[in-house]
Amino acid sequence: MSKVRVAAFGVSLDGFSAGPNQSLENPLGVGFPEVMGWFFPTRFFKSMHGGQGDGEAGVDNSMAEKSFENVGAWILGRNMFGPVRGPWPDENWKGWWGDEPPYHCQAFVLTHHARPVLRMKGGTDFHFVTDGIHAALEGAKQAAGGRDVRIGGGVATVRQYLQARLIDELHLAQRPTLLGRGENLFAGLDLPSLGYQCTDRIAGERATHLILRRSQAVVKERISETAQVR
Repeated sequence: MSKVRVAAFGVSLDGFSAGPNQSLENPLGVGFPEVMGWFFPTRFFKSMHGGQGDGEAGVDNSMAEKSFENVGAWILGRNMFGPVRGPWPDENWKGWWGDEPPYHCQAFVLTHHARPVLRMKGGTDFHFVTDGIHAALEGAKQAAGGRDVRIGGGVATVRQYLQARLIDELHLAQRPTLLGRGENLFAGLDLPSLGYQCTDRIAGERATHLILRRSQAVVKERISETAQVR
């Protein structure tokens, strides 16, 4: 069964999943690369950047590999696509990743400003969605063809999908790092009331991998609500 999921999503010990002052020079925000310090040494990350046989092959690597398995489409917030704010001044900005992004499938970017579909090398097409999270999810599910839809971030996007109880599973990679500032993933969210519980904890070399899942009771409630609306 296909899932809507968040995977390999870094979080600091004090709950921040992005650093402050994101910019072209600091795409993850100031200080956040330390939180993602579990991911960068892995063989999987190295292979994404052309390394052959380099990197570590432990638990963290295994979790990184699993985060890309069975993904048929992605949903990204505007900040995950780039630092440009407001109306697009032109179509020159094509993402953080160069000519060949790591997605290799259809990716749906949430934005308030329309832009034509952007086709990149390696099979990644960016669709710019202006009518909200539900429209993006509907398009992503159709594009995924029965595989999983991965919510890639950023923090505001994950929070919106959590609040709407649309995420089935979250894999959070928590590092023992205190940021103090940035975008807090959990602030103001009552995850138990939204139906989420932590079902697994896996110790990696540099991070603790926490798996949160939405209870089946909440899933049935959502199905019932949808049926009543129809």
